[in-house]
Amino acid sequence: MFHYTVESRNSVEEAISSLEQNLKEENFGVLWQLDLPAKLQEKGVESYKNPYRILEVCNPVEAAKVIETNELVGYFLPCKITVYQSNGITKIGLPKPTMMVGMIDDPKLKEMAENIENTLKNVLDKSK
Repeated sequence: MFHYTVESRNSVEEAISSLEQNLKEENFGVLWQLDLPAKLQEKGVESYKNPYRILEVCNPVEAAKVIETNELVGYFLPCKITVYQSNGITKIGLPKPTMMVGMIDDPKLKEMAENIENTLKNVLDKSK
């Protein structure tokens, strides 16, 4: 599976707050956050109203290591985490970094991606 997703009993906003704290503990920060329904409405699309946020997150030390190993990794940076509601259930998910760098045939990158993925999966588990 290309993604890792957990369910939360929290609201989208509560899940994001928890995520931000847990990311910080792992030296990741939120670079940017997109409120998808608000952006769609701003562009005249009123049909999608479910809470849906896309966060771009980064650990600068790890980002520097992977980009120095292979500049093509920049196509996958920063890491994305989505927080949304589906059928009344809050979900927190991310595309697996191992799947992304798997498109680049580099064993060193794969190991680095596994470490980052494990860290982010733990953050998601703690944030639900």
